[in-house]
Amino acid sequence: MNLPTFIILRLRLVPIIVLLTVAPLCAQKSMDAVFQLPDSVISFSIDEFYKIILEHHPVVKQARLLNEVALQEIRLARGAFDPKLEFFWDKKEFQNKTYFDRMDGRVYFPSQFPVNPKIGWQQNRGSQLNPSEILPGDRQLYAGFEFPVGRGLITDERRAALQQAKLYQNIAAADQIKLINKILLEAAKDYWNWYHAYYNYRLINRGVTIASEIFRRVRVNAVNGEAAPVDTVQAKITLQTRLVEQQEAILNFQNSGIMISNYLWNEAGEPLDLALRVAPLLGPEDVALSLQTISSLTEQARQNHPELVKFRNKIGQLQVDRQLAREWLKPRLDLNYALLTDPSTPTQFNPLDDYKFGVDFSFPILLRKERSKLELTNIKIRGTEFDQQQTEREIVNEINAVFNEIVNTGVIIRQQGEMVDLYDRLLRAELLNLENGESDLFKINIQQEKLIESQSKFLKMQSLYEKAKAALYWAAGVQNLNFNATE
Repeated sequence: MNLPTFIILRLRLVPIIVLLTVAPLCAQKSMDAVFQLPDSVISFSIDEFYKIILEHHPVVKQARLLNEVALQEIRLARGAFDPKLEFFWDKKEFQNKTYFDRMDGRVYFPSQFPVNPKIGWQQNRGSQLNPSEILPGDRQLYAGFEFPVGRGLITDERRAALQQAKLYQNIAAADQIKLINKILLEAAKDYWNWYHAYYNYRLINRGVTIASEIFRRVRVNAVNGEAAPVDTVQAKITLQTRLVEQQEAILNFQNSGIMISNYLWNEAGEPLDLALRVAPLLGPEDVALSLQTISSLTEQARQNHPELVKFRNKIGQLQVDRQLAREWLKPRLDLNYALLTDPSTPTQFNPLDDYKFGVDFSFPILLRKERSKLELTNIKIRGTEFDQQQTEREIVNEINAVFNEIVNTGVIIRQQGEMVDLYDRLLRAELLNLENGESDLFKINIQQEKLIESQSKFLKMQSLYEKAKAALYWAAGVQNLNFNATE
C-alpha cells in the first residue's frame, strides 16, 4: 500500500504543535466555519485510518497468525494418518552357530476409515527358531489389514483429534475477528477524541479572535474617552481566559495526536507520525440506523458473533469427546487378516489356505472409568451451553443499549445544534449593539461564554455519537466494525 503523503516516518520525536493556517474568524460566522478546513490542511478520514491499521498494525498481523496456527493444528492431526514404515531385526550368533536371524519390514497405511491396510516382508533363519517362525524358503510376503469391529469402528483418538482440529480452525478465525475488532474499537475511540480535540481547538481560536477584537476596540474607546478604564481590564481578563483555554486545547490536541500515532505503521514495521497539517474528518452518515437495522444486527450477532461462534465450536469439540467416550463403552474386538505368499513363487498361493488371522478382544467389566468420562463430558457440554445462553443474552442487550445511546445522542446533537444557532444569534446581536453603543462587555462575555460552551458540547456529542456507532458494530461482532477494506 502507498501510504498517504501526510503520513511521515518517525525519525525523531516530533511534537504535534498546532501550526495550522486559521482563516480570520469573526462572530458573524456560524458553526460551519469551525468545520471548514483551510486549503493547507489535509483531511484524514476514519476509513483511511482503519485501512492503515488493517494492513500494517502489529496486533493485526499477530491476530492473523492464528489462522496459521489452526492450519498447523490440522496438519498435526492429519500426521496420525501418515503411512508408517517399520523394520525389525533380531539376530543371535554364539560359538559359530546362528541361533536365529529374524527380520521383518512392513508399511502401515492408517486411514480415516476403520480399515488400516499393511504390506510387509519377513525373513527368518537359524537353527533355534520356534516352529511357528519357520518359513518356506526362509522368507515370506504378506498383505493384510486391521479392522475394529467394536471399539474404534465409529471413531477413535486419531479421527477425533482431526475433527477437533478442524473445529479449532473456526475458533481461531473467531479469535482473529475479536482481536482485530478490539484494536479497531480502541483506534476509533482515540480517533474521535482527536476529532473533538482538533475542532475544539479551532473553536477556542474563534473565541480568542473575538476576545482579542473586543479588547482592541475597548482599548481604543478608552483612549478616546468613550469607555471606562475598568472596561479595558475586564476585556483583558476575558482575553487572558480565552488564551488559557487555547493552551489547554493545544495540549489536548497534541496528546490526542500522539495517541493516534500509536496505530500508524508502514510495511517495514516502522512507526509513523501524522504530518502537522492533517485534520480528522467527519464523513457522511454511512447507514441510517433504525429498528430494522438493529434487528438485522442482532440476528447477525446471534449467528456470527465471535464469542458465540467460539462457544458453538467448543461444544462441537466436546461432542467429539462425547462420541469418543461412548466408543470406550464398547468392547475391543479387532480383526487382523494377512494374505501370505512365498516371494520365490508369488503366483502360487491360495487365499483360502495361505493366510494369517487373529482376533484381539478385551472388555472392562465395570466400566467405571469409561462411564465417568462420558458423564463428565456431558456435564461440560451442559455448562458450556449455559455460558453460551448467558453470553448471547448479554450481547443482545448490549446491542440494544448501545443503540439507545446512539438514538439519544442523535436527539441531543440536533437539539444542541439549535442551541448553538440561537446563542450565535444572541452574540451577534450583542456585538451589533456594541457597535451602536447600546451594550456592555458583561453581556457580551456572557453570550460568548454560553456560545462556546454550547459549541464545545456539540462537538463532544458528535464525538460520542461516532464512538457509539463503532461500539455498536463491536457489540454485534461485525468483522472490521463494518469497514470494507476493499473499498
